[in-house]
Amino acid sequence: MSETRPHRIFTTSFATVYPLYLTKVERKGRTKAELDTVIHWLTGYDDDALARHLDAGTNFTHFFAEAHLNPGAAKITGIVCGVRVEALEDPLMQQIRWLDKLVDELAKGRPLEKVLRT
Repeated sequence: MSETRPHRIFTTSFATVYPLYLTKVERKGRTKAELDTVIHWLTGYDDDALARHLDAGTNFTHFFAEAHLNPGAAKITGIVCGVRVEALEDPLMQQIRWLDKLVDELAKGRPLEKVLRT
């Protein structure tokens, strides 16, 4: 019988991934403000809450556990890392991949209104 262990990303600090997201979007001419807008839209966090999570080194499990996910997040579809985000069964992995997908779309130059499903 094999032991099921949580995926490594679940215990990874959001603060270690945020700079990678920022570098990705800035390389493509997007801004920190746009990245933060995407994170705010998905999680319901404001600037202060986001800063607290970054300063505290909150891992992805707690980062999403405290979030108030946008009801529009269910409209996020597509492929991230070779996997369809809408087909993911683990809710936390799906939430992480939703964020990855939004960051990818922002970096690819998609208009912010479309990234935010408005």
